[in-house]
Amino acid sequence: MTTASASPLIFSPYDYDVHEDPYPLYARLRAEAPVYHNPELDFWALSKHADVREAFRDPEVFSSAMGVSLDPAAYGPHAYKTMSFLAMDDPRHARLRRLVSKGFTSRRVDALSEGIEKISRQYWDECLQRAREGEAFDFVDNYAGKLPMDVISDLMGVPEADRAELRRLADLVMHREEGVQDVPEDSMVAALDLITYYQGMVDERRASRTEDLTSALIDAEIDGEKLDNDEILSFLFLMVVAGNETTTKLLANSLFWAHEHPAQSRLVLDDPELVPQWVEETLRFDTSSQMVLRTTTTETTVRGVTIPADQKVLLLIGSANRDAEVFVDGDSFDLNRDTAGSLSFGQGPHFCLGAHLARLEARIALDMISRSITGYELLPGAERVHSSNVRGFAHLPVKVEVRDR
Repeated sequence: MTTASASPLIFSPYDYDVHEDPYPLYARLRAEAPVYHNPELDFWALSKHADVREAFRDPEVFSSAMGVSLDPAAYGPHAYKTMSFLAMDDPRHARLRRLVSKGFTSRRVDALSEGIEKISRQYWDECLQRAREGEAFDFVDNYAGKLPMDVISDLMGVPEADRAELRRLADLVMHREEGVQDVPEDSMVAALDLITYYQGMVDERRASRTEDLTSALIDAEIDGEKLDNDEILSFLFLMVVAGNETTTKLLANSLFWAHEHPAQSRLVLDDPELVPQWVEETLRFDTSSQMVLRTTTTETTVRGVTIPADQKVLLLIGSANRDAEVFVDGDSFDLNRDTAGSLSFGQGPHFCLGAHLARLEARIALDMISRSITGYELLPGAERVHSSNVRGFAHLPVKVEVRDR
């Protein structure tokens, strides 16, 4: 530990070593430089829970209007075109969020439960059949990567035949090769392909409404005001990228960390009623959304350090969720922990609109898993996704022991 602390403190969200395990570096940031500055990449970073929480709650100083990603191509006044209201401040943010919420109500999300269970059962039964035949499978390829995308697609009205291709495009949008510090060309092309696909779907719904979110967004209205075409497209793009990717990573992270803490996995396999705690502790311990960007609108001081106006500031959610001032022994994975202080879905006006759906999907999926197996083993070949914002697995080979019926 002495040697590690003596090394220079350099943090880059593009570093593959950070993707493998950012938490020792987060601990150093909290201890040595809670208000960190990287002049080479031109950003600041807040790592303490209190500072991240307050920045979320103070959008007048920590603005979202220039985007939520450090990637240069995704940063600027155009950011809202792909990140919808995530890349807006009030009153524009509030207006769009209110309109979108008309089509994305809790009632509409709760009504998805039966569909989520059906989709989950379809893919998990295929995995269990492989297990009965003595085969291993890739938890991401065969299950976690399929379920959230199908749920989002079902909500939006995407035909089943198109979903595998949309999953592929969404993965391309997020992936970053080592050393690349911007949105690569493949990701840009994939993003354009997704937008083109959704434009066609919106055109079809304008001609003939159906019982899906896309139609609801077209018809959403408050005081005579409706969403325009670009606003609908940006929200659909946000759903398929943010809503799909983060839940896929949540599911695989849950399986991984319970495996790495056998006493905890034993708890939930013996008592599936603990699944909600499994979901919440995974969200805290290793959240899918590790960081989001804000831009200072004015000079501000945090812990005696002055951050000038017009500066990029990363809010390190993953670090905040391990802060010992809020979570005792925060580096331990404990299903009996109080996770009420978790910042995984943000705080303030930008609290994640999809939090209810993500939790619902994860609880249904992990409940189904915990009730159908007696144990599992992770196999060699696990591969992490490489993204500056999202943390999780691209591949997670696993072998499960099927519970007797």
